[in-house]
Amino acid sequence: MSTSADDGAPATGPDGPPGAASSGTVTAGPRGLSAQEVAARVEAGQTNRTSQATSRSLSAILRSNVFTLFNLILAIAVTLVLLTGRWPDAVFGFVVVINAGIGIVTEYRAKRTLDRLSILTAPSARVVRDGTEQEVALDGVVLDDVLLVSIGDQVPADAQVLEVTGLEVDESMLTGESRPVHKAVGDEVLSGSSVVAGHAVCRVVRVGEAGYAQRITAEAKKFSVVRSELREGVDKILRVVSIGIVPISLLLFWSQLYYTGGVRESIADGTWRDGVVAAVAGVVGMIPEGLVLLTSLNFAIAAMLLARQKVLVQELPAVEILARVDVLCLDKTGTITDGHVALTELRALEQVEGAREALAAVAADPEGNATSQALAEGLADVEAAAVRESVPFSSARKWSALRTDAGAFVLGAPEILLAGRADAPATTALAEVREAADTGARVVLLAHAPTGLPATEAPLPEDLVPALLAVLGERIRPDAAQTLEYFRRQGVRAKVISGDNPDTVAAIATKVALHGEGERVEGFDARRLPDDPAELAEVVDAHDVYGRVTPEQKRAIVHALQSRGHVVGMTGDGVNDALALKDADLGIAMGNGAPATKAVARVVLVDGRFATLPGVLGQGRRVMANMERVASLFLAKTTYAAILAVAVVLLVWPYPFLPRHMTIAGSLTIGIPAFFLALPPNNRRYLAGFLRRVLSFAIPAGVVIGAVILLVYGYLRPLVGTGDARSASTLVLIGVSLWVVGIQARPLNGWKLLLIAALAACAALAVAIPWVRDFFALQVPTAQEAVVITVAVLVGWVAIEAVYRFFVPWLLRWHRA
Repeated sequence: MSTSADDGAPATGPDGPPGAASSGTVTAGPRGLSAQEVAARVEAGQTNRTSQATSRSLSAILRSNVFTLFNLILAIAVTLVLLTGRWPDAVFGFVVVINAGIGIVTEYRAKRTLDRLSILTAPSARVVRDGTEQEVALDGVVLDDVLLVSIGDQVPADAQVLEVTGLEVDESMLTGESRPVHKAVGDEVLSGSSVVAGHAVCRVVRVGEAGYAQRITAEAKKFSVVRSELREGVDKILRVVSIGIVPISLLLFWSQLYYTGGVRESIADGTWRDGVVAAVAGVVGMIPEGLVLLTSLNFAIAAMLLARQKVLVQELPAVEILARVDVLCLDKTGTITDGHVALTELRALEQVEGAREALAAVAADPEGNATSQALAEGLADVEAAAVRESVPFSSARKWSALRTDAGAFVLGAPEILLAGRADAPATTALAEVREAADTGARVVLLAHAPTGLPATEAPLPEDLVPALLAVLGERIRPDAAQTLEYFRRQGVRAKVISGDNPDTVAAIATKVALHGEGERVEGFDARRLPDDPAELAEVVDAHDVYGRVTPEQKRAIVHALQSRGHVVGMTGDGVNDALALKDADLGIAMGNGAPATKAVARVVLVDGRFATLPGVLGQGRRVMANMERVASLFLAKTTYAAILAVAVVLLVWPYPFLPRHMTIAGSLTIGIPAFFLALPPNNRRYLAGFLRRVLSFAIPAGVVIGAVILLVYGYLRPLVGTGDARSASTLVLIGVSLWVVGIQARPLNGWKLLLIAALAACAALAVAIPWVRDFFALQVPTAQEAVVITVAVLVGWVAIEAVYRFFVPWLLRWHRA
């Protein structure tokens, strides 16, 4: 005996389907297709076979990560430097290899996940052909095949029911409806749904790509790249730099050759090599190559830290997105609830001896469904009574019965057991039922039958005594309320979107205090949602809880929110969530969800714990806030490198640095400090305008650094020569840039001060140690050079501090105005 999870009615018993044991002749019902008809359909391509390819091939991944403008420029620069024989000046080329490697590995991992995408997990299907039951592979099912499905089976293709015995189908993964759906003759069963009770004979009406599950799969398998404000900002900078880099590099190369005596003379005496190296130094300085690399590394580190919390990041930039999310759409089942039905309350209506033991006997049925299992968990401490006789469940009757030593009992939907009664016990029981139903719970009634076990074909006796009300509800995750309260404090608006009854969804949203403790939440029936996108956006802005939502409507709700400028996160575990998860700015899947959902999500909560989301938010905020700091270091370099390149072209000076000078200066003032500043926790809430704030400081700071270097270089070169002037300019660059590092590291503490001091010490050692000094083409400053360097560094410090304290705040206020 088992109980139903639908509408409080008992569920079917363990009747087996015809011919369920093994292959054999089916003596009743449709004979199915003949071998010739099957062959004809296979020839016509009307099979359940589907394409397994994604839209993203390995060659496409390699091309997109290797053949980029950024890599092309650096590759040409490396090649030119190597042709000169100055290999120490080509070490910047490793950035190309590392950055491309990170991108290829990340996207290939996502491709493999998409390739493994499969909604249908059943190993085979049972069909009737030539009057004989046969077992065939999933892709061997053809159009018009006669399917046999029974409890525990997954439906392999969309089919229409021909014959049915108490069939209940779980469509939660497809539609979001958490209650099993009764199916009658003529109804459709969808591919990917699971049979939880009864059995049926069905005819296949859609196969392959036309099936419901495969249509969702096809949409989900389309490749898309997560939108990252951080990467978009970096890409904008690279595009701008790329536009100017070609003419500037050509002019810079020409100016360097002209300075060394002209093209013919440079080729004749080999000084063209100096021109090439100087031009490459200017080009490399303008490209924030380390910013691209550090962004990828920072995402990778965040992904590794999240992996320790059992959070799988399937696309690295996804760790940034939750920091920007301002609307979080939650699927009820599997996110707020854990997808299991639980006995939340057992109400005694009348004191009837043996009632609890009788209910425990129902729960102990080994063929029971989710409701029986919930009763069993709730009555684990009650010893089940011995069943002497029973009446199995019937979908038509909506009740089952049993007799124990304590008497006869009937279990079923209250409105069926007490139909037409107005006596006090029945009125009291139905009032209790309505009160429980208002909270979204399902209720089954156990009644005592004083006159004995009811007859299966006769009406129920009117003297049934209501004994126990079993109140069943979805089990709410213990961390749900706390996690929602956290997001509420952080200004993230949560919306619950479900395929379930809107009253049920609203009741659960109220329980987890979606709008705050004690505030009742109203549900909106998605069947009333408008089709017009503008009208839909208005409705979606006004309501936070939705029931009876179809997969297409979930997707439309996400689009409507995005149309209003929201950054949308979406959680879910069912196939019905896959399309919405894919189109949301950040899709988050539960680890116990459908393969399709996990494959398209950017983030997967491996252990299915909703409470891990704040940790994802924390990593996103750390990445965004810290990368804003370090981006200023890289873009200040781009600014002063561009200023120096244009200046030396106009002045026809040799470039102030060799590539190796840029390497050591960049390492000590950008690469090393940026790595350390990108790591520490940072819980600053996301603020829009990342690129504007970064450029508001980086450009004026870069102008200051470029101006100071030009003054020092222009003053010293006629006095001490190009080599010493370059060395002095490098030391000035390091000294002034370390003040920029100090500003970005604020508020300063012990380890940050130690970091800056260590970087300064490394610069001093680079000059003091002979072999290091020779490798980087540095010189020990003379007394005159030391004075100039010191004055220039102090002037640079004062100017950059003034930029930070006065100019940047004014500029940001002006932008807002």
